[in-house]
Amino acid sequence: MKANLNQLSRAIDTVSGDVRLYLLHGPDEAGAREMATRLARAMGPEAERVDLEPTLLKSSPGRLADEAASLSLFGTQRHIRVTGAGEESVEACTMLLAAPRAGNPVVLIAPTVKGTSALVKLATAHPNALACVFYVPDAGEADKIATGVAREFGLRTTGATAARIAAAAAGDRAVVTRELEKIALFLDAAPERPRELDDATLDAIGADLGDAEMSRAIDAAIDGGPDRLGEELAKLGVAGVSHIPLLRQLVRRLMALAELRGEIDSGANANALLERVFFRERAITARALRIWSAPRLNDAIDRVRRAERATMAPANAGGVLADAAMLAVARMAARQRD
Repeated sequence: MKANLNQLSRAIDTVSGDVRLYLLHGPDEAGAREMATRLARAMGPEAERVDLEPTLLKSSPGRLADEAASLSLFGTQRHIRVTGAGEESVEACTMLLAAPRAGNPVVLIAPTVKGTSALVKLATAHPNALACVFYVPDAGEADKIATGVAREFGLRTTGATAARIAAAAAGDRAVVTRELEKIALFLDAAPERPRELDDATLDAIGADLGDAEMSRAIDAAIDGGPDRLGEELAKLGVAGVSHIPLLRQLVRRLMALAELRGEIDSGANANALLERVFFRERAITARALRIWSAPRLNDAIDRVRRAERATMAPANAGGVLADAAMLAVARMAARQRD
């Protein structure tokens, strides 16, 4: 079945046994991951999480249904998560939905899957599946997300605090949640004992890094300046910025370049296309379009997306992975420029 965000949230919070498959697709991978984390919270701290790779489902499609029907070793609840899924998972999901029993919910995070894909059509048509699309929120939607998440932690946003948090997190739902969770702990807030979140609190402990600071690092990456990027990453590290919004902003810039590159390769006028670019980014965008080829842009996007997933995975190397991915992009640009 097709579900909007509210319907999906209700289904996840109740952990309905009728839903075998949650398909979370669309470009806002961070938002999809946050909903997957929400399912884990709803199932309780003792629940076992099983991570499967899409490549495994392609080679062994029956594995998904087997895991969904298997009992936990310790008798606790369990749930299955597949990250970076695509059309290779169609057969595995078909077998899961056709199985005589399941028991353990499956979450597929599929950022590149479109609404017209066979995977989405399968989930939308089946009564035991929910498919929800996640788009990167615009500024107004991001503010509303921050307000809603704050309410869940017992925080009442005041003034422009919701907008400040959303901007500092680059609209990333997962980063917004982690930031507000930290603030709620600081204020000893909870739904049963709400606290006001004001500018003074944000100034004391909240995220205060704006887009401008992160943009300098992103510019260095796409412009082929690894030395300059290293300096910017060091500054961001001292400031305590989360790497997730940084990676997400880099992906957005690379995707925008890929779209422009594709139009130019199809015969469009580059100068006319640059008129659509924000005026402060036109110069570096023009240079980047001379540097980057379409295949290299696709490689860079894939590398940064994989780094984001790895950075958000449990027991990971954190910022080291993110910094390495960004430096790799800068070196790719430098090689193409040379």
